[in-house]
Amino acid sequence: MKDEFFYRKLNVYQKAVDLVAGIYKLLKIFPPEERYALCDQIRRASVSVPSNIAEGMSRVSDKEKNHFLEISTGSLMETMCQIEIAKRLGYVSQEDFDRVEKEIYEIACMLSSLRKKITQTNSLTH
Repeated sequence: MKDEFFYRKLNVYQKAVDLVAGIYKLLKIFPPEERYALCDQIRRASVSVPSNIAEGMSRVSDKEKNHFLEISTGSLMETMCQIEIAKRLGYVSQEDFDRVEKEIYEIACMLSSLRKKITQTNSLTH
């Protein structure tokens, strides 16, 4: 594996990709009228999570890394919000909701830890 793709080794990135795969499977049960509305929005938000991790970790400056990780966190919260809306509309079962919520919480904690690590490393070297 090339050094440019080291972000793929990060557990948070791998879990974010797993979340996207699970979301795509979950969206298959949504009613047809939501395929181009709520489903598309959930897809875009969830795909943004690992995409911004990858982009951020490829940046040279720690400030830029943290910026993209913050965007990733925002997309993660957007995904959670939309899954909650889908649950209220009856498109997502309580069991599926609980599973997704647990995954999102875990990824959010991992992103927070990674941002802190980057910030601490930056403050130690300056």
